[in-house]
Amino acid sequence: MKSDLEINQATKLKSINEIVKSLHIKEDDLDFYGAYQAKLKASFISHLKENQISKLILVTAMSPTPAGEGKTTTTIGLADALFSLGKKVAVCIREPSLGPVFGMKGGATGGGYAQVAPMDKINLHFTGDFHAITSANNLLAALIDNHIHHGNLLNIDIDQISFRRCLDMNDRALRNIDLKLDHNDRNTGFDITVASEVMAIFCLAESLDDLQHRLGEIEVAKRKDATSVYAKDLKAEGAMTALLKDAFQPNVVQTLNGTPAFIHGGPFANIAHGCNSVVATKTALKLADYVITEAGFGADLGAEKFIDIKCRQSGIKPDIIILVATIRALKFHGGITVSELNQENLKALEVGFNNLKRHIENCSEHFGLDVIVAINRFNSDTDNEMIWLQNSIDNMGFQSVLCSHWADGAKGAQNLAESVLDQLNKPKTFKFLYEDSLSLKEKITAIALKIYRAKEVQFSDSALKKLVSLEKNYANLPVCIAKTPYSFSSDPKAYGAPENHTLMIRELRLARGAGFVMAICGDLMTMPGLPKIPASEKIKLSAQGFLEGLN
Repeated sequence: MKSDLEINQATKLKSINEIVKSLHIKEDDLDFYGAYQAKLKASFISHLKENQISKLILVTAMSPTPAGEGKTTTTIGLADALFSLGKKVAVCIREPSLGPVFGMKGGATGGGYAQVAPMDKINLHFTGDFHAITSANNLLAALIDNHIHHGNLLNIDIDQISFRRCLDMNDRALRNIDLKLDHNDRNTGFDITVASEVMAIFCLAESLDDLQHRLGEIEVAKRKDATSVYAKDLKAEGAMTALLKDAFQPNVVQTLNGTPAFIHGGPFANIAHGCNSVVATKTALKLADYVITEAGFGADLGAEKFIDIKCRQSGIKPDIIILVATIRALKFHGGITVSELNQENLKALEVGFNNLKRHIENCSEHFGLDVIVAINRFNSDTDNEMIWLQNSIDNMGFQSVLCSHWADGAKGAQNLAESVLDQLNKPKTFKFLYEDSLSLKEKITAIALKIYRAKEVQFSDSALKKLVSLEKNYANLPVCIAKTPYSFSSDPKAYGAPENHTLMIRELRLARGAGFVMAICGDLMTMPGLPKIPASEKIKLSAQGFLEGLN
């Protein structure tokens, strides 16, 4: 079969103004970035009215293997299938980060015949949104150091500056750096752009006014009397918002099937909520009858944060959850090494099924939504394995659908689309995992005990001290737990469905502008490094100027 890039480049795309006609968007409503990419004008978005019949379909997944389980591919395939059935559809996903594109995972535009296009442009500079976010972030960092250079009237304690610079690239050499600044030398570092609070704010803000206000609320440092210094104290929020003005307009492209796709924002799925922008999702819900979007990582992190952070802040709510599973991931969680995943192993499948079972139970019981398991089929999957898996899901009382959208495009997800349409007609009782009125400690404990099935939560001494101070002013905020996506525990090698474990909270951080508190478990990598053989080694231009090697 052709590579993803070859499939993408061989597809004859329609002009973007032709694509958006299905959503009743006119050419004058777009700012064009070439023939196949555009941004929706702010003036157009401001006049849109609520679509009372629109349905939001959330795609999440079981705990993944290092290669991922095809969550984005399933999101796109389902949208294409609904579009092929004549439905008014839009897909909403995150923008790719250059770090993974050149690092371990490669591109993030789907795969096979379930992709968004043009793949090469979306995966590289796209419309420049991440560059704008990087610039806004680093302007604030520069203003902090400049303020200190010119007398430090705010009395900033240089040993308590928490705001860091960022770069949209995997560069381990920048994790820790020493700044030489006029007798104010200090240690700091860079985060990858998608891990910055500016990115999280960008994706949770609902208007430019809201964006500017949130940027001003970023806590950047402490004074020597331990009081907080905010970005607004440096009068930074106005210029930062100016840099983000154009980027804040949602991007619209197309799938290979011609379905409209909104790709906007991309916060880290660990230290932040890990989903596309609120403004893009809400805009899509006003334009389409069915909006398909995805959460980050597995459901224990991705779906929980989508619901308890994004939905809580924005007022949107999903109508159904699609849980992506693969035979490969089930065997991986059954104790099989990556090199052996292509071999039939019913015993490992049975052991690993506990992971999927836990995710199904969590989504249904704690979020009150119908769950359909989308089995993303690989060529190595055997009939015996597939029959066993579908029977096991059926015995739980849930529906599973075998999908082949990677190989067959929209046709391969048609059964899934029909099942979704049928389930959407049934009543539901959407709910959050915890109430706003709970303390931060109670919220963290609720996630640990209910979603992770831990027996207890323990805090380090420093985290406990921070918890006491945060409870005074920020107990109303939701919590964002940063832990490994490969396990329900904080141990990345505790596969399957561990329970009765202890969740250790090493550190607490405040994302004041974004509006949540981070609870960090284990080592947190906010600036990844490149692998021994990075994906960038295969990327080049042909003699004709066409991109090659991107996958």
